[in-house]
Amino acid sequence: MADYIETARRVIETERAGLAALSAGLGEEFSRAVEMMLAVKGRVIVSGMGKSGHVGRKIAATFASTGTPAQFVHPAEASHGDLGMVTESDLALVLSNSGETPELADLIAHARRFRIPLIGVASRPGSTLLRQADLALVLPAAEEACGNGIVPTTSTTMTLALGDALAVALMEHRRFTPEHFRTFHPGGKLGALLATVGDLMGRDLPLVAEDAPMSEALLEISRKGYGVTGVVDGAGGLAGIITDGDLRRHMDGLLERRAAEVMTRAPRVIAPEALAAAALAEMQDRKITCLFAVEAGRPRGILHIHDCLRAGLV
Repeated sequence: MADYIETARRVIETERAGLAALSAGLGEEFSRAVEMMLAVKGRVIVSGMGKSGHVGRKIAATFASTGTPAQFVHPAEASHGDLGMVTESDLALVLSNSGETPELADLIAHARRFRIPLIGVASRPGSTLLRQADLALVLPAAEEACGNGIVPTTSTTMTLALGDALAVALMEHRRFTPEHFRTFHPGGKLGALLATVGDLMGRDLPLVAEDAPMSEALLEISRKGYGVTGVVDGAGGLAGIITDGDLRRHMDGLLERRAAEVMTRAPRVIAPEALAAAALAEMQDRKITCLFAVEAGRPRGILHIHDCLRAGLV
């Protein structure tokens, strides 16, 4: 077992050394690559064969999910019709450790024929890919972690890291926010964490007027099922709320009172555009189960803690 762990550590250290060399070697070419991608009117077309292709799919997915339109095109499929996906408004980011992958030839020729900007990523500066590219991003000479130089390990790790670096540089330039990120990640835990109050809130609001009798307020609480009702003033603004705590405090002569006499004034509210996670934190902190979503003083929705639980926030 100790031997296995030693192997794992050797692999990780070898790849770490490759990443350190990649970082140290970054220069003007990297900045030019980012500027070229920012100038693209179409998409960044990522392509590569074999392990470079697998890495390329991930890079394209990362671009697409962080605000840079991108698509992976398999070089072999490109030679059989998919070159039509690569247009003059696009940019090609082509990956090949050796720079001599024969399956890339048609894609490279297509890019040159139609003057499509081409960024090549490879480890050999004199390779066909990098000689044909408008911009060459050269991977540093680094030992593959397999020990015999035949299994793409360090080279694919460096290529993946370079793709991530490009994606994040583009993302920061565009001031890509968590709200933007959620647009491309509506599902799963990440989508839940970035959901807004407006995404989850109910719009069939429990509301009564300030002068409504408490019998009407009780019916509204029961009918809407939130355990509370909002109380609105004559202008439609949220004047207060009535909770079960308010009911207990005013048990004596409750049905003889008006809503304004029982309600809690200036209740905690939240904006519809706020993150639902922030609303959940507020409810947990205040030990309450509901928050009204308010715009310009008027109630627009209501968020119950159960809405957050159903969305997978916890």
